Amino acid sequence: MKKTLILTTALVGFAFAASAKEITVMSWGGAYTKSQVEAYGKPFTAETGIKVIWVDADNPATPIKAQVEAGNVTIDVADVEYSDAVRLCDEGLLEEIDPSILPPAPDGTPAEEDFIEGAITDCAVANIVWSTVMAYNTESVNGTPTSIADFFDTEKFPGKRGMRKTAKANLEMALMADGVPASQVYEVLETPEGVDRAFAKLDTIKDDIVWWEAGAQPPQLLADGEVVMTTAYNGRIFNAAVAEGQPFKIVWDGQILDFDLFVIPKGAPNKEEALQFIAFATDTKRLADQASWISYGPARKSSSALVGLYKDGKTEMAPHMPTSPEALKNALPNNFEFWADRDTELNERFNAWLSQ
Repeated sequence: MKKTLILTTALVGFAFAASAKEITVMSWGGAYTKSQVEAYGKPFTAETGIKVIWVDADNPATPIKAQVEAGNVTIDVADVEYSDAVRLCDEGLLEEIDPSILPPAPDGTPAEEDFIEGAITDCAVANIVWSTVMAYNTESVNGTPTSIADFFDTEKFPGKRGMRKTAKANLEMALMADGVPASQVYEVLETPEGVDRAFAKLDTIKDDIVWWEAGAQPPQLLADGEVVMTTAYNGRIFNAAVAEGQPFKIVWDGQILDFDLFVIPKGAPNKEEALQFIAFATDTKRLADQASWISYGPARKSSSALVGLYKDGKTEMAPHMPTSPEALKNALPNNFEFWADRDTELNERFNAWLSQ
């Protein structure tokens, strides 16, 4: 009898171990990953028993191609920018995602109608609307910058500038600072003369630029006094200002709106659990919950009404969103198709410009 009990216990333990699942999700780290862990990582594990292992990258899109081509995929879900999602899907490096797996809004509206236009693609499902903004340290700047043109005016506002080490966003901001209306930026940037004009504008501050690559760097550059202004992800500046009490201020003029989306690399080891995670993480409640941790707008329309206070219990989140009326006055939505087609070409030009 005792042997039978021991054997039964062992078999039950083995069955549990065999059924215990986990997925690996690659994101951007810092306050952003923290918002994901709290809003849907922990609840997902609590509801399903599936453990979520979070790993960080400066750009989660980068390792996908290498892993898929090597036949050694270790990522189940990655959080990527829109143009990368389009490009990777076009190259056959991502699994397709059937939108019918996504839950409807609380009132029954189908997911495909509830998500913001463009937020669902063949291989990706958006979770947030975010933006690249300019921000400054109020203790390091004399006066009040109010426009993207001020970022490029080192005579009026002396000091170093922080910029992401990539062509995307920098070229658009340079053109807007040079007087191109937001609605015409990509039309201009599609011409050789427009590209030349953007780089010429960047030339005017090239000697004053400190380059950053990871989202956590711009707030640190401002805090350390290495720069007086920087481009940054709006949520990182919000976190530094509101959660950490840093004297930072966002200038919304010339912000560039973007989506981040969940994708599944081709050959992901836990595809079914990855799909389960994406459906869970992008439901109405989870996306609204994430917005209480960081100032990124949820990608579902039905989530907006549920966005309330920051985790401090007193800060209204709505005015801090890149989709607020004030923030949208002179905003530029990222042209995803443009960058999917021209990312390689323009970054080669950018890297050549850097080395000059």
